[in-house]
Amino acid sequence: MAIFSVYVVNKAGGLIYQLDHYAPRADTEKTFSFPLDLVLRPHDERVVVAFGQRDGIRVGHAVLAINGAEVNGRFTADGKDVLDFLSNPANYPVSIRFGRHRLSSNEKLMLASMFHSLFAIGSQLSPEVGSSGIEMLETDTFKLHCFQTLTGIKFVVLADPRQAGIDSLLHKIYEIYSDFALKNPFYSLEMPIRCELFDQNLKLALEVAEKAGPFGPGS
Repeated sequence: MAIFSVYVVNKAGGLIYQLDHYAPRADTEKTFSFPLDLVLRPHDERVVVAFGQRDGIRVGHAVLAINGAEVNGRFTADGKDVLDFLSNPANYPVSIRFGRHRLSSNEKLMLASMFHSLFAIGSQLSPEVGSSGIEMLETDTFKLHCFQTLTGIKFVVLADPRQAGIDSLLHKIYEIYSDFALKNPFYSLEMPIRCELFDQNLKLALEVAEKAGPFGPGS
């Protein structure tokens, strides 16, 4: 069981804090001969698998590295176009690492804003007045948990579906936010949280939660 990441979203929908705590590795590296038996296409400044699945490589996986060197979007480490490089028989055999692409900072900002909007839509769609909005979204690989404070700050945790104690963790994160962000004289409300003590205590809380430990007084 694991906690994957934490997001803090202000009342305007802006992402003011994000922590990737645990990222399950699903990368697959294989050596290929020419011609490549996968169909690759450019997508959102990346090269992804458009057709063909084998040995853990799936449609939608991005090219992450070629011959051990990380790629930069659609370009190899030495600046060559990935698709041009892989279309040249002289470059084979070639080792390619595929996997789920890592979200950029801009993508995380956009997703936080989108969730803020979905949260508001969920509140308005409720047949009951005073709905708390979206508290949990469940998929087969993770659960998204959300706690919104009275002032509109949202604490969002992405965790393994089997992870217990998330409700307690969300309230603990709120306590940490109150103690180490709000009480920091150099912190401005609604602005990005850059506080070492906040980071340290949040990471400790995540470790305790992963072990299903209780959050007692003073913890």
